Amino acid sequence: MLNSFKTLLLAGATCLALVVPSIAAESSLETFFRRYLDERFALHPTEATALGDRRFDGQMDDLSPAGLAKSLAHLKESRKRLHKEIYRAKLSPDEQINFDIFNHELEAAIWVREQTQPFATNPRAYNEYISDTVFLLLTQSRAPKETNIANAIARMKRIPEVVAAAKANLKNPPRAVLETAIKQNKGSIGFYESDIFEFVGESPQLPALKAEAARVVLVLKEYRAWLEKDLMPRVTDDWRLGKRKFAKKLEYTLNAGLSADEVLRDAENEFTRVRNDMYVVARQLWHRYFPTTPLPVEDAAGKREITAKVIAAVSKEHGKPEELVRDARAQVDEIKKFIREKNILRLPDPDRCAIIEMPEFQRGNSLAYLNGAPPLDPDAPSFYAISPPAKDWTPQRTQSLLEEYNQHMLQILTIHEAYPGHYVQLEYSSRTPSFLRRVLQSGVMIEGWAVYTEQMMLDQGYGEGNLQLRLNQLKFYLRAVCNAILDHKLHAGNMTDEEAISLMVDGAFQSKEEATLKLVRAKQTSTQLSTYFVGRMAHVRMREKLQRELGDKFSLARYHEAVLSQGSVPMKYLPELVERALR
Repeated sequence: MLNSFKTLLLAGATCLALVVPSIAAESSLETFFRRYLDERFALHPTEATALGDRRFDGQMDDLSPAGLAKSLAHLKESRKRLHKEIYRAKLSPDEQINFDIFNHELEAAIWVREQTQPFATNPRAYNEYISDTVFLLLTQSRAPKETNIANAIARMKRIPEVVAAAKANLKNPPRAVLETAIKQNKGSIGFYESDIFEFVGESPQLPALKAEAARVVLVLKEYRAWLEKDLMPRVTDDWRLGKRKFAKKLEYTLNAGLSADEVLRDAENEFTRVRNDMYVVARQLWHRYFPTTPLPVEDAAGKREITAKVIAAVSKEHGKPEELVRDARAQVDEIKKFIREKNILRLPDPDRCAIIEMPEFQRGNSLAYLNGAPPLDPDAPSFYAISPPAKDWTPQRTQSLLEEYNQHMLQILTIHEAYPGHYVQLEYSSRTPSFLRRVLQSGVMIEGWAVYTEQMMLDQGYGEGNLQLRLNQLKFYLRAVCNAILDHKLHAGNMTDEEAISLMVDGAFQSKEEATLKLVRAKQTSTQLSTYFVGRMAHVRMREKLQRELGDKFSLARYHEAVLSQGSVPMKYLPELVERALR
């Protein structure tokens, strides 16, 4: 998955010779969009930092009720001005797509702010301003070190204002969201107590940084006490979005021309198909792990038993907890070599993706994420972050995580997050000629591409037909399918916690620990969990259509590069753009 802070707005060159759409360097729409961003960044300077614009690095967003009202008013006024100043009919076909993307993003942002009240119901949002905004300055900014430290100190001085805004805005958040926010607050305190100094290293500014960090720690400890003693008694267990709001929010999130009911129907059909494929693979592996045990009767219960037992046996093939990050690094060279030899696509050169241990304050709901280089500073480093088991976990919980991300699954995860998944796709996206497309990115396209690459790589021969690898790929994809079902039934229906856990554990063969974390995440991120499945299905259908049409002229590398070179555009526009690039 992508680091969430960098998608709030959805909000140096490589040697790639990319196929790109023909968009004027500075059209009237692009000029309008640049002006909009300047205004937006003045109101939300941390978004500028996340996107790679360094002009606002020492500033912090005004999250007070008055500041949020001003931000919402700007969104509404910008949409009015867009329709008044830009005549869509006079734009080129590519620019008309860009106009629609921009208009949709404005409309969606307004709806989310008004209908879901994120700053009143999501205490996690404030943690991102408290920690991520400083972390990005110290790890990803290419400004001089002294400048980054000075900007970090300036932002840290504004953290009491963020806490004050949280206290003013938060009313009755869902319990699940607040519990995660409190856990992340503990990580934020640890960041300012020690981690920040590791990122900074030796510096004459260290005394000033330590003094400010000490003040921040006091503020965050007091804030945690407020979260636990003042806000917790006011929580609600009503975290469901509701059928009407879910359908509308999903429409805005996907921007794919699909209804919520259509997505659910597709997901349930795919769920059955993938489970059957898993059984076929597991049946072939049964004798390797259970050589003296007869194959169970192949009725519905027997097929599930075969699949579950083989998955459990394969999952025991894992590394040590302290070597999780090292193991991921070791797999990267092999994966990249395969991509080059099989001509999957051209990889970024130079490679700026670092594999790191996930900072504690960013842990909570997922094992890994890709924090890509900012689209406005594409030569900055990218981070593929992996979260090892926490030191205070029980041996049973640690073992469960290691089995879930065994040596086979870890390869699928690296394909998804880095090569040729998120990292590679975002490197291409950040170099599309359109400024607007570099900034406004579709999560459906991004997540769908990453899921598409998992099966594509194995279909092209990665792993040389290793059945354990294929079984884990199918299991990982089944999780994406399951996510879409959970998303709908939890937020638009009345699925209970027990039913959700059963679907994941009994239906999708996930571990209890993994399912528990996913349930927490599902309650907090309505509609996002559907993007993986919807995007993957759209990518598969697009390739099938174009491959049939092109026949012997179809080139996998040329196709992949044509897809990625359009930018991270919504999937409903991508087939037209790719077909035009390939003709």
